[in-house]
Parts: sequence; structure tokens; C-alpha cells
Amino acid sequence: MVAMKVVIFAGGRGTSLGQLTVEKPKPMLFIGNRPIIWHVMKIYASQGYNDFIVCTGYLGNVIKDFFSDLQEDWRVHVVDTGLNALKGARLKLIEEFLDPGTHMMTYSDGLADVNVQHLQKFHESHGKLVTVTGIHPVSRFGEIKHENGKVTSFKEKPLDPERVVNGGFMVFETAFLDYLTANIDCDLEKGVLEQVAADGEMMVHVHDGSWKCLDTPRDLKELRREWQKGNPSWKM
Repeated sequence: MVAMKVVIFAGGRGTSLGQLTVEKPKPMLFIGNRPIIWHVMKIYASQGYNDFIVCTGYLGNVIKDFFSDLQEDWRVHVVDTGLNALKGARLKLIEEFLDPGTHMMTYSDGLADVNVQHLQKFHESHGKLVTVTGIHPVSRFGEIKHENGKVTSFKEKPLDPERVVNGGFMVFETAFLDYLTANIDCDLEKGVLEQVAADGEMMVHVHDGSWKCLDTPRDLKELRREWQKGNPSWKM
């Protein structure tokens, strides 16, 4: 077991999923016979990171009940961080559970074949407060290139190699928590990480492998379809 904690943000309402999240929170939507949050945690656990803090909010009791019966060799601490708190506030509110040093954090709706051990080594090599995993986003639409109306290239939802966005799977030093407040309006990405970057305390580790997220009912269908086919892209 690696001696650091992994913080999982699992408190949002998942409103983009409509009726699917009326009775259960997004992290508890199942892919196969396990909820997506389990799949996220399995990525870490398969690489030796077994100590988790799950920050809950909306329907957090459903998540807590699941982990109370879970048969895994993991240490899971489920913490209610409030119904309306943004992610920065949720992280600040679990500060007491974090020892000084290096820890990880990620979202409960993103799946990737990230080598977390390599990510940790990269973070330790530069000495900054935060490392984010950068991924190449997939275009929502097909891309057509043409000359005078004649199509020269057609690609259905291509990757954009020129763009890198935050794909979760982040590493941080506890000194980063000084940027945060427990005010429920304290966001993580907007404001806080922008300031950390402006202060020169952020690095990006670019991941060129698989990355999938659950934002819409269509995403859920695609993730379930991939799991049913066997050997899903995020399985370590």
C-alpha cells in the first residue's frame, strides 16, 4: 500500500443526467455490477493506492451505505462535506484527515488508464504544489476538411492533439490547502487552480492514453457497452 491518501470528489448533483440521478448520485451509477466510483478507485487500488477519502454531499448516504458493505482491501473514509459546497470547499473540509505531505485527488466520474505511479514520480521531480493530468479532448462533432467544396478529410469525433484539458488524477502537497477556504462557494478549478497556475506552482503530466467521463446518459450507455464487451480501456 502506498502511504498517501486519494481524495475522491463525489458530492455533486449530476443534473446533466436528468432522471438517472433522482434516487442515486452520479458516482453510484453502475457500470457492470459496480458503480463508477468503484471503477475510479480500482484504477488507484490496482497500483497500490488503497487509502481513500470520499467527499460526499448530494445523496451521500447512498455512497456511505455502499462502502459500509464493500468487500475490498481498501481503507475508505466517507465524509459528508455538505449539500451545496463546491470542490475547493470540500477539499478544505477534509484537511484534518490529511497528513502533511503528498496526496492525490480526482473526480468520481472520470476513467482512464493513467499510470498513477508515473504521475507521482513526475510530481515529485518538479517540487511544485500541484500536478494535473492533461488529456486531449475528443471533439463533440465530426471534423471535415475541404478545398473548394471537395472533402479532403473526414474524421468522426477526432482527438484534438493541440489542446490539453484537465482530466482529473491530480497530485497535491498539503500546502496547497492554504489556497482554499471552507466557504461553500470556494471552487477548485475556477479561481483556485487559476491562481496556483499564475503563481507558477502547477505542472501538467500529459496522458496520451484512454480517458472517458460520465456527463450524459449517452456517456453512461457507451461506458456500459464498453464494459460488456470486455477489457474496457480504463481497466488496469
